[in-house]
Amino acid sequence: MTRRAASNPAKHRNAGSRTAARAARGISPEEWRARVELAAAYRLTALMGWTDMLGTHISCRVPGTHDQFLINPYGLLFEEMTASDLIKCDVDGNKLSESPYEVNSAGFTIHSAIHMNCSGADAVMHCHTQYGVAVASQKDGLLPLTQMALTALSQVRYHDFEGVAEDLNERERLVKDLGDGGMLILRNHGTLSVGTSIGEMFARMFRLERACKMQITAMTGGAALNLLPDEVVKHTIDQGQFIYGPGGRGAGGKLMWAALMRKLDRESPGYAS
Repeated sequence: MTRRAASNPAKHRNAGSRTAARAARGISPEEWRARVELAAAYRLTALMGWTDMLGTHISCRVPGTHDQFLINPYGLLFEEMTASDLIKCDVDGNKLSESPYEVNSAGFTIHSAIHMNCSGADAVMHCHTQYGVAVASQKDGLLPLTQMALTALSQVRYHDFEGVAEDLNERERLVKDLGDGGMLILRNHGTLSVGTSIGEMFARMFRLERACKMQITAMTGGAALNLLPDEVVKHTIDQGQFIYGPGGRGAGGKLMWAALMRKLDRESPGYAS
């Protein structure tokens, strides 16, 4: 006999009040869902230890629009982000929704360029993690040392450091360097991933960050590295294209993303408010 979970009237009342508030602010159901998922990505980034205090950003296109985006208010920690906190802005970072906070112009220079000019970049994530920046600062970048790295490498591209990203002229070079990739190593700076969904973007970043952490750990362990034969490297990189390339089962991240959303529902439900 299947037992049905008891209804929670308070939960339903809260959901109804959130729906009414959303409608009063002119937010469509589609935009609200995007806000909830983006807020979840911020909370999960904090749980992963990938934050840089107020630095770095995650953004997504407002569903049904070409030149409107959601991004974090500059001043809130990732761990406290909620769906209603997120700022809607245009391609130049001008606010289209009310907020006591501003949009970080340097951060949005990178995001807007990629959103507007790269196919499949409806969601964009940029990090300054310890291991990601360490690999980005090494001349050879991500090495073919682990399965984690090999299955990411078909999607990894590189962009040279040009200073703090406030020069709008850098946009063209960012777009060119990312090309058809889904992951970008910003040399001496950090990591970046894109996706057609927030789940795809997050899955790619998880893969890239794990590969960077494994590389630095292996290189500092003191033992000789076990280098793989060229034919095995090429074969595994080709396999990665079908996993983390466009439409790949790993890149889409649907199962992982759904599981992570359930985790947040249990442990940090305030993100959806």
